[in-house]
Amino acid sequence: MTVFHMDLDNTILYSYKRDIGPDKVNVEIYNGREISFVTKRTCEMLEKLNRRLLLVPTTTRTVEQYERIHLPIGTPKYALVCNGGILLVDGEEDQSWYEESLFLISDARTELEKAYAVLKEEKRREFELRFIRELFLFTKCSEPEAVVDRLRNKLDAGLVKAFHNGSKVYVIPNILEKGQAVKRLKNYFLEKGSDKKEYDGRKVIAAGDSEFDISMLNAADLAIAPKELRTNGYLSEKTVFMSGKAVFSEELLQFVLKLCYNGHK
Repeated sequence: MTVFHMDLDNTILYSYKRDIGPDKVNVEIYNGREISFVTKRTCEMLEKLNRRLLLVPTTTRTVEQYERIHLPIGTPKYALVCNGGILLVDGEEDQSWYEESLFLISDARTELEKAYAVLKEEKRREFELRFIRELFLFTKCSEPEAVVDRLRNKLDAGLVKAFHNGSKVYVIPNILEKGQAVKRLKNYFLEKGSDKKEYDGRKVIAAGDSEFDISMLNAADLAIAPKELRTNGYLSEKTVFMSGKAVFSEELLQFVLKLCYNGHK
């Protein structure tokens, strides 16, 4: 079965702050508030694709944040959270995957601890400093670009990457990227006797909207991204850019459905 790695936030679902039109469905509630939505058309297409592809949510969200989401397809068989550091199988953590993730980032441990010390004393920090499952660092800061520049000057870029998404600031081991998770999951399937026959020779499709997703897009046989990422020189020729004439989730899912109808393998 073809595997479809799909980022979630701003790829499949959207914050309440984003206008995606009136025909939408709530998929996430936090502290009693409806905070994330998908369009009704997205729901319909996800249900169709779920019968044809192996849908694998692939997100930087933590386990707790991911579990707040309730998509119309129910609990996916597989999900990659914490930027691929944790694999959920039928909603349960695969402990061996997590232990392997900790081993893979062991060379970056000193740099993560150094970044933690810097961010702990950072006066522009506006949120608690989180060491997410001992995998990567997260916080929020005013003047995030300046904070990231400071981190980059102090850290080994060969081991960790510091960057921001709005006010959110991250320090993540280079090995802990979505593209690496895509490769690891392929090996995971091939090593499992019952899944090998289904997976052998099949394609990997990926869709994402941001810097977090570039490695995943490049690891796929076919990648789908919004036109805003076209100017990113790191994306491979395998990437198809959507026009932006409709909500990205609807454009990309319609594109994948057409591939299925045309017999894409």
